[in-house]
Amino acid sequence: MLTIHAADEVRRDWATASAARVGVVTGGAVAVEGGRIAAVGTLAEVQERFPGGRVRRWPGVLGPARVHEGPLPDAPSPRERVHAVLKSGATAVLAAHADSPELRAAADRNDVLVLASARRTVLDENARADLAVFDDTGACIATVCAGRLVHRRR
Repeated sequence: MLTIHAADEVRRDWATASAARVGVVTGGAVAVEGGRIAAVGTLAEVQERFPGGRVRRWPGVLGPARVHEGPLPDAPSPRERVHAVLKSGATAVLAAHADSPELRAAADRNDVLVLASARRTVLDENARADLAVFDDTGACIATVCAGRLVHRRR
Protein backbone atom coordinates (compact mmCIF):
# COMPACT_ATOMS: atom_id res chain seq x y z
CA MET A 1 0.00 0.00 0.00
CA LEU A 2 1.26 3.47 -0.84
CA THR A 3 1.51 5.88 2.07
CA ILE A 4 2.00 9.62 1.80
CA HIS A 5 3.80 11.15 4.76
CA ALA A 6 2.97 14.87 4.93
CA ALA A 7 4.52 17.45 7.24
CA ASP A 8 4.67 21.19 7.82
CA GLU A 9 8.06 21.09 6.13
CA VAL A 10 10.02 18.44 4.21
CA ARG A 11 13.79 18.61 3.89
CA ARG A 12 15.56 16.56 1.23
CA ASP A 13 18.67 16.57 3.40
CA TRP A 14 19.54 18.09 6.74
CA ALA A 15 22.81 19.92 6.02
CA THR A 16 21.86 21.82 2.88
CA ALA A 17 18.34 22.60 4.05
CA SER A 18 19.58 24.00 7.34
CA ALA A 19 22.30 26.12 5.78
CA ALA A 20 20.61 27.57 2.69
CA ARG A 21 16.97 26.41 2.82
CA VAL A 22 17.63 24.65 -0.51
CA GLY A 23 15.65 21.43 -0.78
CA VAL A 24 13.01 22.61 1.70
CA VAL A 25 9.36 22.05 0.76
CA THR A 26 6.81 23.88 2.88
CA GLY A 27 3.64 21.78 3.16
CA GLY A 28 5.62 18.89 1.73
CA ALA A 29 5.09 15.18 1.42
CA VAL A 30 6.92 11.97 0.68
CA ALA A 31 5.16 9.06 -1.02
CA VAL A 32 6.37 5.66 0.12
CA GLU A 33 5.60 2.48 -1.79
CA GLY A 34 6.90 -0.70 -0.25
CA GLY A 35 10.36 0.07 1.02
CA ARG A 36 11.13 2.83 -1.49
CA ILE A 37 10.43 6.53 -1.91
CA ALA A 38 8.06 7.05 -4.84
CA ALA A 39 7.92 10.88 -4.81
CA VAL A 40 8.90 14.01 -2.89
CA GLY A 41 7.11 17.34 -3.33
CA THR A 42 4.26 19.41 -2.04
CA LEU A 43 1.32 17.48 -0.64
CA ALA A 44 -0.82 18.62 -3.58
CA GLU A 45 1.75 17.41 -6.13
CA VAL A 46 2.22 14.05 -4.45
CA GLN A 47 -1.55 13.48 -4.04
CA GLU A 48 -2.07 14.34 -7.70
CA ARG A 49 0.44 11.65 -8.69
CA PHE A 50 -0.94 9.13 -6.18
CA PRO A 51 -4.63 9.94 -5.62
CA GLY A 52 -5.36 6.70 -3.74
CA GLY A 53 -2.50 6.99 -1.27
CA ARG A 54 -3.20 6.91 2.45
CA VAL A 55 -2.05 10.21 3.99
CA ARG A 56 -0.33 10.40 7.38
CA ARG A 57 0.04 13.97 8.58
CA TRP A 58 2.86 14.85 10.97
CA PRO A 59 3.45 18.11 12.82
CA GLY A 60 7.02 19.28 12.44
CA VAL A 61 9.83 18.70 9.97
CA LEU A 62 10.18 15.50 7.94
CA GLY A 63 13.53 14.54 6.44
CA PRO A 64 15.82 11.62 5.87
CA ALA A 65 16.41 9.33 8.82
CA ARG A 66 19.80 9.80 10.40
CA VAL A 67 22.85 7.61 10.94
CA HIS A 68 23.48 6.90 14.63
CA GLU A 69 27.23 7.48 14.85
CA GLY A 70 27.96 6.63 18.49
CA PRO A 71 27.54 3.64 20.75
CA LEU A 72 24.02 2.26 20.83
CA PRO A 73 22.04 3.41 23.88
CA ASP A 74 22.15 1.22 26.96
CA ALA A 75 19.15 -1.07 27.35
CA PRO A 76 18.46 -4.53 28.80
CA SER A 77 18.54 -6.31 25.42
CA PRO A 78 19.99 -5.86 21.91
CA ARG A 79 16.44 -5.47 20.55
CA GLU A 80 15.75 -2.59 22.96
CA ARG A 81 19.09 -0.97 22.12
CA VAL A 82 18.18 -1.00 18.41
CA HIS A 83 14.68 0.28 19.17
CA ALA A 84 16.20 3.21 21.11
CA VAL A 85 18.14 4.12 17.96
CA LEU A 86 14.93 4.02 15.90
CA LYS A 87 13.19 6.23 18.48
CA SER A 88 15.93 8.82 17.95
CA GLY A 89 15.17 9.13 14.22
CA ALA A 90 18.06 6.99 12.98
CA THR A 91 17.74 3.92 10.76
CA ALA A 92 21.44 3.15 10.41
CA VAL A 93 24.26 2.47 12.86
CA LEU A 94 28.01 2.18 12.46
CA ALA A 95 29.50 -1.30 12.36
CA ALA A 96 32.06 -0.29 14.99
CA HIS A 97 29.21 0.16 17.48
CA ALA A 98 27.14 -2.86 16.44
CA ASP A 99 30.02 -5.12 17.33
CA SER A 100 28.28 -8.21 18.67
CA PRO A 101 26.38 -10.92 16.79
CA GLU A 102 23.31 -10.16 18.95
CA LEU A 103 23.30 -6.45 18.06
CA ARG A 104 23.80 -7.19 14.35
CA ALA A 105 20.97 -9.72 14.41
CA ALA A 106 18.66 -7.22 16.14
CA ALA A 107 19.59 -4.56 13.58
CA ASP A 108 18.95 -6.99 10.72
CA ARG A 109 15.55 -8.07 12.10
CA ASN A 110 14.51 -4.40 12.21
CA ASP A 111 15.96 -3.44 8.77
CA VAL A 112 18.45 -1.10 10.45
CA LEU A 113 21.46 -0.61 8.20
CA VAL A 114 24.91 -1.38 9.60
CA LEU A 115 27.40 0.87 7.82
CA ALA A 116 31.19 0.80 7.71
CA SER A 117 31.26 4.61 7.94
CA ALA A 118 28.85 7.51 8.26
CA ARG A 119 27.24 8.86 5.12
CA ARG A 120 25.01 11.75 4.12
CA THR A 121 21.33 10.85 4.06
CA VAL A 122 18.91 12.31 1.50
CA LEU A 123 15.32 11.92 0.32
CA ASP A 124 15.38 10.89 -3.34
CA GLU A 125 12.91 9.05 -5.51
CA ASN A 126 13.66 5.31 -5.65
CA ALA A 127 15.89 5.52 -2.56
CA ARG A 128 15.21 3.36 0.46
CA ALA A 129 12.33 4.90 2.45
CA ASP A 130 14.11 5.92 5.65
CA LEU A 131 12.38 8.99 7.09
CA ALA A 132 12.21 10.81 10.39
CA VAL A 133 9.96 13.58 11.70
CA PHE A 134 11.15 16.00 14.38
CA ASP A 135 9.22 18.59 16.39
CA ASP A 136 10.43 22.13 17.08
CA THR A 137 12.42 20.94 20.11
CA GLY A 138 14.31 18.38 18.02
CA ALA A 139 12.50 15.39 19.52
CA CYS A 140 11.70 12.57 17.13
CA ILE A 141 7.97 12.20 16.50
CA ALA A 142 8.13 9.34 13.99
CA THR A 143 10.61 7.07 12.25
CA VAL A 144 10.02 5.13 9.04
CA CYS A 145 12.59 2.40 8.35
CA ALA A 146 12.61 0.76 4.92
CA GLY A 147 9.02 1.94 4.41
CA ARG A 148 7.65 0.72 7.77
CA LEU A 149 6.52 3.03 10.53
CA VAL A 150 8.67 1.74 13.40
CA HIS A 151 8.30 4.56 15.91
CA ARG A 152 5.52 7.03 16.60
CA ARG A 153 5.45 9.25 19.66
CA ARG A 154 1.99 9.39 21.13
